[in-house]
Parts: sequence; structure tokens; C-alpha cells
Amino acid sequence: MTDRALVVVRAGALTTVQDRGRPGHAHLGVPRSGALDGPAAALANRLAGNPPDAAVLETTLNGCSVRPRSAVTVAVAGAPCRVTVDGRPVAWGAPVRVRAGSVVDVGAATSGVRAYLAVSGGVAVEPVLGSRSTDLLSGLGPAPVTDGAVLPLGTPRKGHAHVDVAPQPAPPDELVLRVTPGPRDDWFTPAAVRTLTSRTYRVSSASNRIGLRTTGPPLERARPEELPSEGLVLGAVQVPPDGTPVVFLADHPTTGGYPVIAVVRPTDLPAAAQATPGTPVRFIAVRRR
Repeated sequence: MTDRALVVVRAGALTTVQDRGRPGHAHLGVPRSGALDGPAAALANRLAGNPPDAAVLETTLNGCSVRPRSAVTVAVAGAPCRVTVDGRPVAWGAPVRVRAGSVVDVGAATSGVRAYLAVSGGVAVEPVLGSRSTDLLSGLGPAPVTDGAVLPLGTPRKGHAHVDVAPQPAPPDELVLRVTPGPRDDWFTPAAVRTLTSRTYRVSSASNRIGLRTTGPPLERARPEELPSEGLVLGAVQVPPDGTPVVFLADHPTTGGYPVIAVVRPTDLPAAAQATPGTPVRFIAVRRR
């Protein structure tokens, strides 16, 4: 029988297994999780011949290296990076056939933050609540990948995408996030609301899969009292006591006690996954639908 597995040679700074996540469990206190840059993960899967919900490896900044125990097709999307097989450069953003025992190295991101490595058949770790995603906040799903780990692979479908190189959006030089004000914008002064949508913030190095933290002008509250914990959604812009906005991403908590001044449009969040520390951030107010 063919040994369908990946051996992790180099785990990198933070590499996790991710798919589309586990939506629909917030009432149980379970975050959505899933790939932060969903379109990039789906593209990598398509190039490797997988369905869009197959599990991939999400790397952070400096990539990872793996050795398949059987012949596979791989594809890397997301943050641009150097990809090699046994030290020889191969295409980024295209399907690559890899022999059993060869080492696939996903190098450091030349721009952006997160790259996605898809392997034909998908990473077939045991699902939890319908998803194979690693959730860094709750601890659900597989642990972050470590050197020497062996990850099972699923059965591949026949064929892969026949393209030379697939077009992908570049990581943002400026992160523009469209926001709908509320539900707690009335907890802030009118000047604070204007500041949020007129001043430039920057991505903080403290950002992670839970939230994109920012640096910039603090937002003054009109109401000093404590807010009882209430539900949070993906893209919520919460303002902690220091006054600087935090945009909640895939591993965000399901409840929180700091006021949410606005909510980011979901279609703008994949770009947030690729915004490096120091990237300018602008919040643009849009009307409620």
C-alpha cells in the first residue's frame, strides 16, 4: 500500500493545518477558525487538484519544508516566496509534481505574511466538529506543526489544474478595510468615530490569527462604564482600554466585553492576513445594507 503521508522537515515560525473552518458553533464558544486568506488556500487546492475545502498547511513568514512519502502534486499560493524541490527552484502559484522522498521547501515570504501549501489528497488529520483546522485560541484541532511530525494525506483526485501560473493579488501596500459602524459606536465620542474613518493606522507586530492589532491615534470613549460580554463576529473592530482598534480574525473569541465600534466587510479580511507589520491601515465607512 502506498504510504500517503507528509513528514515535516522544518516547521517554520508557525505552520498550522487549515481548511474552511468550523462555522456555526459560536453558541458553544467555538471560533470559526480556518485559513486566514481563504481565496489563497482555495487556489492552492485547485492547483493541486483538491476540492476547495481540503486541508492545507498555512505558513507564517518563513515557510516550512516537508517530505512526501509518496508521489504527490503540490502547489503554493498566498504570500510570494521561493519554492524548491530538493534544492532546485520550482514554480510558485502552479502545480508541481514531486517524487516520493523529495523535500519541498516553502521559503520565506518576499512580501505578505502567509503562504498556503496544498498537497494532492489534502492533509487528512482527524476532523474536530467537522473541520481539520488548528484553532490557536481554543486549542481545537491539530496542534501547530512541529519538526518531525507525520501528517496523513487523503486520496487524491485524478488530474490537477493545467495552468502555467495562476494570477494572485499582491499583498497590500496599504490595507483598506470597509467598515459598517456599530453596534457600539455610540460608546465613543463623535470625534473618535471620525478619527477611525479619517486617520491612518498601521499594522502592529503583535497581530496574529486571533486579531489584527493596530497602532495609531487612540479612540476616546463617551461612556466609561464596563460593557457586559456580548457576541463577537468575524471582522469586529473592538477597542480595548488603550483605545487602538483590533480587527478580529478567524481564531477570534466568540464573546467580549470591550465595545465594538464597527465591523469589517468579510471580503476585505483576506488582505488583512497578508498585511505585514507597519502596513498602513485605513478604515472606510460604508452604509448598512
